[in-house]
Amino acid sequence: MKRILFIDRDGTIIREPEDEQIDSFEKLQFVPRAISNLVFLRQHTDYLFVMVSNQDGLGTEAFPENTFWPVQNFILDTLKGEGVEFDEILIDPHFPQDNAPTRKPNTGLVEKYMNSEEYDIQNSYVIGDRETDRQFAENIGCKFLQVSPTTPDSWDKIAEIAYGGERKAELRRTTKETDIYVSLDLDGNGHCDIQTGLGFFDHMLEQIGKHGMIDLTIHAKGDLHVDEHHTIEDTALTLGECLLKALGDKRGIERYGYCLPMDDCLCSVALDFGGRPWLVWDAVFLREKIGDMPTEMFLHFFKSLSDAAKMNLNIKAEGGNEHHKIEGIFKALARSLKMAVRRDVYHYELPSTKGAL
Repeated sequence: MKRILFIDRDGTIIREPEDEQIDSFEKLQFVPRAISNLVFLRQHTDYLFVMVSNQDGLGTEAFPENTFWPVQNFILDTLKGEGVEFDEILIDPHFPQDNAPTRKPNTGLVEKYMNSEEYDIQNSYVIGDRETDRQFAENIGCKFLQVSPTTPDSWDKIAEIAYGGERKAELRRTTKETDIYVSLDLDGNGHCDIQTGLGFFDHMLEQIGKHGMIDLTIHAKGDLHVDEHHTIEDTALTLGECLLKALGDKRGIERYGYCLPMDDCLCSVALDFGGRPWLVWDAVFLREKIGDMPTEMFLHFFKSLSDAAKMNLNIKAEGGNEHHKIEGIFKALARSLKMAVRRDVYHYELPSTKGAL
């Protein structure tokens, strides 16, 4: 089945002016890195390219067609000169108040793709810059990739995901002692929803998501009336399994990663997603607990995480403040993860001379 990229125009390929109407060449600017990444996707994937654009009032006195088509044709000719041609161009001229079935986020223009078994809609994408584009993707039943006007490299991330696939995973681990749910997106923005019943543990896990730019949800229910051991251990195991699952075949990843200071402390977390779990732990804690988390569980957490994710961790920390020391370790882990999972689609190979990880 054929996959499709439904690509918005204004704000996605070209910048959108304040009046939201590109009716002259003076207003025309391409979004940074849009062309180069469209070229990459055209050359290296088999997606159909379908432009879907709302052009409010096109053909009316306020927006005559003779001001639209010269700019539109220049855009298409520029892209064609770089090897990018659209398989179909769909333009809706209605105003929002018209409630036309063909105006995004409604799906009237693309129903032929939705209603045919020839197309793989679930593994297709809408690429756009607005919330209406996200709604459009939901209405179609496909995925959404957002162009951000404030993030110059957002098109790079879009091309990476469209080419290499999403790196998301979710797992639930249920035993007589705990019920752990973890979901994550390695290509996220650091959004976290952490609830383990242990406040300090939540704070540490949030460091992984925030500083690793990983969208991370962890909901843990455990036998805290007994003690903290099972909740912390099973959370580590589930998180590690989720990381391993999200990495997939590991093609194109950097594989390795990081150290950082935190006030009086120096913390290093060297990491290798080489498939061989191992933990070196060089950190001593003099307090029995930090917050509501036993310090003896720090080693156990990272050992369980290393085993489940099949990664090599070498962790060292020195300093006088116990809180800063463990928080520095979690932040260093996050930065190490961010570095190690970074993916280069231009060198989409396994980072190993063995040919396997």
